[in-house]
Amino acid sequence: MQRFASIIRLRPEKEAEYRELHAAAWPGVLAALKRANIGNYSIYLRDGLLFSYLEYGGEDYAADTAAIGEDPVTREWWARTDPCQQPVDGAAEGEWWAPMEEVFHLD
Repeated sequence: MQRFASIIRLRPEKEAEYRELHAAAWPGVLAALKRANIGNYSIYLRDGLLFSYLEYGGEDYAADTAAIGEDPVTREWWARTDPCQQPVDGAAEGEWWAPMEEVFHLD
């Protein structure tokens, strides 16, 4: 099992819309995540920052996440959620959700 965490900024004027979307996440999007071996996925919000945490149980994270990006339902979901977000200042060029480094873990 691999753990991944990342952050992105939530546009303040889009918070209500973002919350509404995630309160009724689309079943097709959830199915695409599960097909990609992603589970225990959470998104938290604090002071305009979204923090995501997920666990990956597959063999090829790059291929599985690429398959998510090819899913038409997920692409439509992103067309609605992406305008709500903006990369954090420290994100690399072209990076959307900025990965975080794990510095501690307790099982």
